[in-house]
Amino acid sequence: MSLIEIKNLTLGYDKDVILKHINMNIEEKDFICIVGPNGSGKSTLVKGILGLIKPMKGKVIYNGLKQNFIGYMPQETKVDSNFPASVLEIVLSGTLNSDEYKMFYTKKQKEEAEKNLKILGIEKLKNKCFCDLSGGQRQKVLLARSLCATSKLLILDEPSNNLDSKSKAELYNAITDLNKTYGITIIMITHDLDHDNLIGNKILSLREDDIFFGSVEEFVRRVHND
Repeated sequence: MSLIEIKNLTLGYDKDVILKHINMNIEEKDFICIVGPNGSGKSTLVKGILGLIKPMKGKVIYNGLKQNFIGYMPQETKVDSNFPASVLEIVLSGTLNSDEYKMFYTKKQKEEAEKNLKILGIEKLKNKCFCDLSGGQRQKVLLARSLCATSKLLILDEPSNNLDSKSKAELYNAITDLNKTYGITIIMITHDLDHDNLIGNKILSLREDDIFFGSVEEFVRRVHND
């Protein structure tokens, strides 16, 4: 079943077209990696899917999925080093996507945060200050926060940026597990194009006048034939 249908989508800012004629279906349990050079429109497409910018042409159709129930992990999340937020507080903030405002977190929201900390194996960090964590630990915490917003779709914008190879491998293993074990659909922007780091089942490659959407295997064959 398609969670999102993208039909003849053209996106840009003011009159400046960044992407045009994008057609793709995002199916349940897909793991789609979006690749392409800087300026190719990867983040613009994500903003279009999230409804942060309006299409110039075409449309994005949501099937049984609300925009505010998509988990989103942006490329950079800045937390003031003087702001003493605990890991649990950071993760809990991901539950605030509900249409109904509440002054205090509910028991259900707290249970959801605790559950996602456990899923990502970082429950022992819950009382630590976020700013005292390593880069890899921070990314897992932000991933847990994004997971609190959804049970269906996560969009991750270069989540492995600035991580060493060990932390990157651990993060990718965690993301893959969310997809395979928990059935979360993943859309991930990445620059990791060497074959050892290609994960997921589909690739959307954005290059000027050369857009490819298909399986990882098809993409690898295409790269070899270029």
